[in-house]
Amino acid sequence: MHKILLVEDDEEIVTCLTQFLNSEGYSVKSASGQNGALRLLEDETFDLVLLDISLSDGNGFAVCKAVKSDYGIPVIFLTASGDEYNTVTGFEIGADDYISKPFRPRELASRIKNILRLTGGAGSVVRLGDIVVDTVKGTARKGTRDLYLSALEYRLLLVFLNNRGAVLSRTQLLEAVWDIAGEFVNDNTLTVYIKRLREKIEDNPQEPTVIKTVRGLGYKVDLE
Repeated sequence: MHKILLVEDDEEIVTCLTQFLNSEGYSVKSASGQNGALRLLEDETFDLVLLDISLSDGNGFAVCKAVKSDYGIPVIFLTASGDEYNTVTGFEIGADDYISKPFRPRELASRIKNILRLTGGAGSVVRLGDIVVDTVKGTARKGTRDLYLSALEYRLLLVFLNNRGAVLSRTQLLEAVWDIAGEFVNDNTLTVYIKRLREKIEDNPQEPTVIKTVRGLGYKVDLE
């Protein structure tokens, strides 16, 4: 059974989310602030941390830094802050995913499952052909070259990695990335970001072999 540390100071969210995750087969411990979270991390082993940015003491960024430097386990931010600064900061210090409140519990469960599948609950390097994604450091390389992905490009790549082999509609992609930009991402903007991501990861962006277009349906990544 995977163990999750929930760091959140809203008691109602803690109660509801703990009950839901328990019903999904996870063991959950919670802390309302930075100090309590760090004490639990010292005393117990966890597979993943669900982390709010605004806490009763300290802040989520400090907890994330400690988690990544000392324990190397995956972190998903849960926050009402949808601005680009907080999002970019979260990814820069190693967050594996980011979901804005209010969120759908089933979507969160899917995000948790995908992150644990990718990292094995302990952080790891994920390969997609010659593309290497370090989900602990939040970096991506193609061969030995750093791809220098923006926060939204990195999130888009993670969405494809988490759904490898599945066809993703444009609507699904928009729902997955709209909050990262700090503003509504429309269909045209999605086209631009897919184009930019292809320019960075494809050998020939005009004939993509990683992010493939499935006509009339969406996009698909099925490389191992």
